[in-house]
Amino acid sequence: MPGLDLFSSSTPSTASTVVQVPVADVPAPIPEVEMKEPAPSTEVAAVPRSLAPPAPYYNPRLDPKNFLEGPLSWNPATRLRQMLARPGIVVAPGICDGISARCALEAGFDCLYQSGAATTASRLGQPDLAIATLNDFVQSAQMVCSLNPTVPVIADADTGFGGPAMVARTVTQYARSGVAACHIEDQVQTKRCGHLLGKQVVSREEFVTRIRAAVIARDAIPGGSDFVIIGRTDSAQVLGMEEAIIRLKLAADAGADVCFIEGVRTSELLKSTVAALAPKPVLVNVISGGLTPSFTTKEAEEYGAKIIIFSLVSCVAAVHGIRAAMASLKKTGTDFTSAKGMDPKAFFEVMGLNDVVKLDAQAGGKAFEVV
Repeated sequence: MPGLDLFSSSTPSTASTVVQVPVADVPAPIPEVEMKEPAPSTEVAAVPRSLAPPAPYYNPRLDPKNFLEGPLSWNPATRLRQMLARPGIVVAPGICDGISARCALEAGFDCLYQSGAATTASRLGQPDLAIATLNDFVQSAQMVCSLNPTVPVIADADTGFGGPAMVARTVTQYARSGVAACHIEDQVQTKRCGHLLGKQVVSREEFVTRIRAAVIARDAIPGGSDFVIIGRTDSAQVLGMEEAIIRLKLAADAGADVCFIEGVRTSELLKSTVAALAPKPVLVNVISGGLTPSFTTKEAEEYGAKIIIFSLVSCVAAVHGIRAAMASLKKTGTDFTSAKGMDPKAFFEVMGLNDVVKLDAQAGGKAFEVV
């Protein structure tokens, strides 16, 4: 499978590992006289070892130095790599639907984050407790990425939704949807929001297998994909910071382009994490009232983070705004106050009305000459 060669050792071994293995007993023909049971043989059988342990992943095509110069690409994954390789922190507000994505683009953000919690809430009206499926996430991503195909979208991929084959399928479908990057975590399949308590994580080995499957799938995409793989660990709250750093180093060796430590509790811990993982870029997730302090983008950059996401900024604002509007409507019997002067046309203009009207006119259509 394409991509597997990038994990092989640069110095394959032709030696054999010698293991003491008792040779199976073969009873001798039983003569007329009683025989004693033969003692087990101590002959040594050789177990061949064709390859040394895999070397750390390296793909020269994706080396950050290749993305330092030149104009920003129209391809969102390539553009994100350029943003990661160049000075400045990448700020990605969490979006939950088309309205929040439109508002983020209108505000001038050059990267978006499709939060798993936000997607689960907006599409299903459910909490972030492993309820949403890959199809839910992919369908949302297709819509979000279509609004401005050059703006990178980083998407939550939870645990990858299964074993290695399913992780690979997740990466392939995300890339086909136009997503620029996804993060895959080390929680168990019955996962929860990273800022809730009671989390459980899989073994180091299973986490690394997920990352490796994601990288192999990315490298198998025809034409050479720049899709960014982000390794996320939730182990800091379960097993401690030392274990979290070890897991992220293993993820980096397996091919993760970015390291994401969930629930880092202090600025000092963020600084030490960045130092321990250098030169790998580090992503920090800020949720107001969550486990991580409410770092500003400036503070996060000073601490060394390369990406900062605000997972629930849209959802929480939506809840507050909609609650207030519903309460006002219930109390007054009118939506005049909550509308704040926004008429239907003004609302649709935020949703791209003028672009659609312009396209229709350029194509010779006359349906929307007056709107």
